Amino acid sequence: MNWNWRLWSYTLNCMTLGGLFVPLITPFGADGGVALDALEALAREMLDEGATGLVALGTTGEPQALSGDERQAVVDVIGRVCAERGAPLIVGAGRYHSAAVAALHVVPPFVRPGEDGVVAWFERVARESPVPVVIYHIPYRTGQLLSDEALRRLAALPGVAGVKYAVGGIDAGTVALLADPPTDFVVLGGDDVFVAPLLALGAHGGILASAHVATAAWAALMDDRREWGRLAMLGAALFAEPNPTVIKAVLHAQGRIPTPDVRLPLVPASAAARDRAVRAARSVPRPARLPRWPAGAGPARRGRR
Repeated sequence: MNWNWRLWSYTLNCMTLGGLFVPLITPFGADGGVALDALEALAREMLDEGATGLVALGTTGEPQALSGDERQAVVDVIGRVCAERGAPLIVGAGRYHSAAVAALHVVPPFVRPGEDGVVAWFERVARESPVPVVIYHIPYRTGQLLSDEALRRLAALPGVAGVKYAVGGIDAGTVALLADPPTDFVVLGGDDVFVAPLLALGAHGGILASAHVATAAWAALMDDRREWGRLAMLGAALFAEPNPTVIKAVLHAQGRIPTPDVRLPLVPASAAARDRAVRAARSVPRPARLPRWPAGAGPARRGRR
C-alpha cells in the first residue's frame, strides 16, 4: 500500500506510542454474545485511570474465537472511545479503524521461518498495511527466536514502528537492544512481570493485560517503579492460568463485566486462581495522583532515540 511513511513517522513521534497500552478483553454476556456496553465501559475506565492508549483485538481479546462481525464491532467500540478521548489505538487481528495509529502483528507462529523469513514477511506486511506496524515478538508462543540484530533489521524497514517485546525475561539480547536502541523504534514490554526492569533499561512503555486490574498503579509504574514488587506479584497471579481467564474472573468478581466467560479452547479460571489474584490486587496501593498524559502521549521517551 502506498502511504507516506515520513508523515506517519512524524505523527507517531508526536503522538508517542510510549506509555501504558491496555489490550482489552472481550467481555461476554449471559447470552454468550459480546457485551459491547461492558467493553465500552472498560475502555473508558482504562483511560480514566491513566492508560495512554488501548489495544483492540490483541490475543487477550480472544480474536480467534470471534466472528468477523464481532471483531468489527469490538474495533468500532474501542475506536470510537479512543477517538473521543484523543487516545492512541493499536489494532490486531488484521482489522483497522480510522482512529488506529498502528497495527499489531505477531511474528509468524509455529512454522519457524528463520530470521530472514521473518524480515521478509514483515517487509510485505508493512508495505501492505494502511498504518505503521508494531511487531509482537513472543518466542515462547511462536517458536521463533529473534536476535537483537534481527530486531534492528526489522526496525529499519519502512512502516515498522516498534515491537511488543515479550521474550519471557531479560537476557543479553534485551540489554544489547536497549543499550543502543534503533532510531524511531518503540520498544513496548509485553511480559507483565518483567516490565519494570525492561523500563529501567530504556523501554518506552508496555502493552500489559494485567493493567485491567489496578490500572492506575500500572500507569504510574511507567515512570515510578516503587510498586513493582506488588505489581509483579499481581501480574503473576493474573497469568497463573491461560490468559485472559483469570483477568476475566477478577473483573467479574469486581462487578465490572457481566460474566467471567471465555470461549473454547479456553475454559474459565479456577476459583482458587481467581481468589489469589483478587487478594494480590487488594495489596496494590492506589497512587496518590493519577498519571495524566497529554492527548495521545505517554511518558517521556527513554533511550537514545
